[in-house]
Order: sequence, then C-alpha cells, then structure tokens
Amino acid sequence: MVNQRALSICLASAELAPLAKTGGLADVCSALAAWLHRTGHDVRVLIPRYSRIDESGIAIEPVKELADMRLRLGSREQTFAIDRATLPGTDLPIYLLRCPEFYHRPGIYTQDDDEHLRFLLLQRAAIEMCQRMKFAPDIFHCHDWQTSLIPLYLRSTYAWDKLFAKTRTVLTIHNIGYQGMFPAYVLPELQLTGAEHHLHQDDLKNGVINFLKTGVMYADLITTVSPTYSREILGDDYGMGLNHLLRARVDSVVGILNGVDYDEWNPETDPLIPQNYTPANIRGKVTCKKALMREMGLEYAKQRPLAGLISRLVGQKGIDLIQNVVPTLLRSRDFALVVLGSGEPRYENFFSELQRHFPGRVCYYRGFSNKLAHWIEAGSDIFLMPSLYEPCGLNQMYSLKYGTVPIVRETGGLADSVQQIDPDKKSGTGILFRDYNEAGLAWAMNMALDLYDRRPLWRKIVANGMAMDYSWERQGGRYVELFRQLSNEQ
Repeated sequence: MVNQRALSICLASAELAPLAKTGGLADVCSALAAWLHRTGHDVRVLIPRYSRIDESGIAIEPVKELADMRLRLGSREQTFAIDRATLPGTDLPIYLLRCPEFYHRPGIYTQDDDEHLRFLLLQRAAIEMCQRMKFAPDIFHCHDWQTSLIPLYLRSTYAWDKLFAKTRTVLTIHNIGYQGMFPAYVLPELQLTGAEHHLHQDDLKNGVINFLKTGVMYADLITTVSPTYSREILGDDYGMGLNHLLRARVDSVVGILNGVDYDEWNPETDPLIPQNYTPANIRGKVTCKKALMREMGLEYAKQRPLAGLISRLVGQKGIDLIQNVVPTLLRSRDFALVVLGSGEPRYENFFSELQRHFPGRVCYYRGFSNKLAHWIEAGSDIFLMPSLYEPCGLNQMYSLKYGTVPIVRETGGLADSVQQIDPDKKSGTGILFRDYNEAGLAWAMNMALDLYDRRPLWRKIVANGMAMDYSWERQGGRYVELFRQLSNEQ
C-alpha cells in the first residue's frame, strides 16, 4: 500500500537496551522502536530513569511541559518529571521517567513493598505524557505486566479525554510466567474509583490483583513473541492460569517472532569479536574459537568441538537437563564447554564444580559480559538452549548468524526459528528434541558431536544457518500491518 500515513505509537516498557536490561524484553523494545522510527513512524518511548543506567555519553535534557508533574496514587501525591534523550546508537528519541524515590535502587525490579507503585507510576505517566504533549497515539504498545494496566486506564480513568478517542492498545506478552500479582489492598492506589468492577472479580474475592490478567482482558490486541508460543499459552501446560481468558480471546491473540538487530549481532561487522568473518570466508571463526578458548583457559584441539551456553541459570532454561546429561557426556565424548550466566545458587555451584572436575575442558563465567557473549557466539561450534519453555529466545538466532549450530528443545520461538537437520538432504539449521527429558538432550548432543566429525556436511549446516534472515525488516512489518488493521487502515 503506497502513501500510507505514518503511525503515531506510544511504547511503554520497563526495559530498553542498552540502558536497562535483564533479558530479551529490552532488546525487542529497543530494536522494534528504532525500526519503527527509522521507517518513518512517530514513536514515543517511555522507560523509568533508573539510577543504574549508565548515562555517560548520553545527552539528557528536561522537557518543559513534562516538568513538575504530579499524580495521585491512593493517599499519596507523587511528584515526577520526564526527560528526553536519544537512544545510543540510533536517532530514536526516548523519554525517561525521573522519580528518584522509585527508581534509584540497585535493580530494575525489586521485592520492595511498593513495587506495584513503581510501575503504576510508569503506566499513568505514559498516558499523562501524551496528554501534556498533545500526542494522540494510534497505538499504545504495552509490554508485559509492568505496563498492562494501560488498556484499562484508557477505558476508565482517562475515558473522558477525546485525545485517545481513536487510540487502540496492543499488549505484547514476552513471558507469561511473570504476571505482576499484588494483594487486593493496593486497589485504592490504582485510582480506579467507580471502575473497580472492571477488575477480575474472582481475583479480588481471593485477595489478589493480577496486572497481566487485566491487560489480557482489556487490550484490543494481544501479541506474543513467536507463533508457537501464542498457541502454547492457550493450553494448560504453558498458559500459567491465563489460558482460559486467552482462549476466550483467541481471535485477538497473534504470535510474531522477534527480530534480531543485525547491526549489533553480525560476524561480518561485529567490533567486539577477535576477527570478523563472512559466509563466503568463515576462517575467522576458527580465530575466534582459539581466542575464546585461550581467554577462558580451555585447551584447543583442532577436532574438539566447543559448546557454548549463555543463559539465566533458572529452571525454565533446562539447566537441570544439562546437570544430568553433560557430565556423563564429558566423560565419554571429546568436547569442551563454556558457560556464561548467573541465577539460582544450585546451578551456579554445579557449573563451578563442573569446571573443577574438567579443567581445560569446561569454563564457567559467573555473571554477564556483553563482550564475552559475542565471543561465545562467534567462537563456539554448538550452542545449547534446552529450555523447558521459551517464548521466543534470541540467542539461537544470533547463533545461526554466527555459524554456531543450535541445539534446542522444540518449543516456542525455538521451534519457529530452528529447522531440524536432515543429513541425507543436507538441509536444516540445528538440532531439535521434542520431549523435555535427559534422553532427548543426550540424543541431540550426541547427534551434534557425530555430525561435527562429518566436516563437509557440518560446513553445509553452518552455511544454511548463516543464510537465515530474522531481521526486523521482516518482522517489524508484521507489527505495522497489525497496527494498521487496528486503526482501520487496510
């Protein structure tokens, strides 16, 4: 369709890479907003101005009409301001919600008693920002529980304002396991006077307010971050208690696979890796592997494959399967393993012990390093993602681009982005196992190790993966198509 007008979009999120990040939510919001802006749409992004944001090199300026703002949150009147900056590495203008009382804390998320207030303010401030700027968004794009009350606020507390008469709301669920559940006694602080009946009444009777559930009830459209995940959350196993509501709204639930920011994740141009390489000349990958193994204290051997793992060390990520499979494989097969991540102490201790038992073949780096993440993607031969569930996942798509063959479980976005290898046809990009059990992961890892020894076939699989395109140029267009449908612009 030619000559379509630019859309006006307000995107509110708790995270935005590289300023505030704990996971894929930050990457997606950043890359999607930047792509929408680059393609001509008017995007206003609001995130909290956390004290942990590294503001060096960022020009932040106050906005006159967004200074000295006030909001009633129950019995308290909260003051705040909104500043403006440009997202590093882009020309995307972003807005930062300044309220030191709420956001000057060690982490993005807390277990503090006022956690609900921290994100109530974000949601109300996003709407108030639009009012002050006289910005009428076609779409309010909300992300996860931290902004999922916005659809209800627009239908109740702010229903009087004709500025939002044509505004439609989209709620993207990045991980349905995190729902923002709070005691019902916080109800007065929601400022829903006269509209309390819109909340889930059974939850209120049980003493709970569920932010994400409320968003599922009232958003005009619900998206998830992969087509398979959008189907999985309709069932009992992955719906996390919201499956009945989602099934009732199945015609408004759409799965869109996340895109990848190839400006950052591309071995041809990546400034962080030891040597760049291309699909036509992949010799630089060997240089990256040698440098990574040397850096991590691992012994390099020409025929020894290197497996990589970058993950939050939590149950969802399949770490228990790795615990029960990898030590046995290390004793019977010749490969090395490098691990980057942190999380539950039992898993951190496991990898520390694994390194102690297999010196020179296993290295565990506790925490996170962006540089090391790029090195692992570039230097590994195999990448492990045996997740119990995975709404989308990004590392498997990074791995494909870097010529690193992913081993994944057939779930969520992993199933949508990795194609099973067929050795006879020399097709496919990775190895998928269906059942979440030790036998499945052991089969997948043994298959990968066997295929690695068949060098011409392995090179073809690597080339297949590097040829895949999961750019936002492909994925972002789907969002625009849906936004226009909501705005009645076919």
